[in-house]
Amino acid sequence: MKLEGLNFNREFEMPIFYRDYQIGTRRVDFLVEGVISVEIKATTKLDETNFAQAINYLEAYNLEIGLLINFGEMSLKFKRLTNKKFKVV
Repeated sequence: MKLEGLNFNREFEMPIFYRDYQIGTRRVDFLVEGVISVEIKATTKLDETNFAQAINYLEAYNLEIGLLINFGEMSLKFKRLTNKKFKVV
């Protein structure tokens, strides 16, 4: 990403709120250009838990697009995810 001139934060941590109270934090592997979350995995196969985590980050950060990338399979696998609850602010 750096070689391509993209702005990114590694292990980007953001507060999580519920009804205006901060209840914790979450950390996405990469936040690219402030608008795309990237979750990296190294597992033999992506499962529903991996997808749920990536979607949960999109919803918690109110991001529209995310990538789930797995380096653990025979060849690189990735999935583009969309936050159906995304709100333009």
